[in-house]
Amino acid sequence: MKNEIPTGKAMRSGCPINLTLEVLGDRWSLIVIRDIMFGNRRHYGDLLRLSDEKIASNILADRLSRLVQTGLLSRTNNPAHKQKAFYSLTEASIQLVPLLAHMGAWGCRFTSPSRQLSVRAQLLKDGGEPMWKAFMTELRSIHLGAPIPRRSVFAELRSAFEAAMDRDAEV
Repeated sequence: MKNEIPTGKAMRSGCPINLTLEVLGDRWSLIVIRDIMFGNRRHYGDLLRLSDEKIASNILADRLSRLVQTGLLSRTNNPAHKQKAFYSLTEASIQLVPLLAHMGAWGCRFTSPSRQLSVRAQLLKDGGEPMWKAFMTELRSIHLGAPIPRRSVFAELRSAFEAAMDRDAEV
């Protein structure tokens, strides 16, 4: 039995690529997942304020709602602050790590990304499937309560990004 994502609407075709695009919606959905996955931004305010792409508040609210509805994110109320919610990746969104790694590698190869923002994509490309699997294991720990792994790919990615930022600040 598959773990199917509820779409809530009729799909244009049964093609798996089309179905994936229909569920993910548009670029903003992947940007939100990216920011939660790689930036550990788990609150609406952090996702809005720290967005490099400057996502509009109404679009962010819509995408968060849609991603929760489709099962790509879970939403938990913050007991310390009733109006704040805490967003977590689900297994379905954690399984997007290889897709995002391939997209990042493709973007590094065929576009002109900034050095700082491409360093994590390059590290994931170079680390390949073993790194992706280790990162997915760590994300399960962070978002799903699985045991904490020995290796922290999140720390490796953050360290590489910070080193790139420091190099650019020296120039």
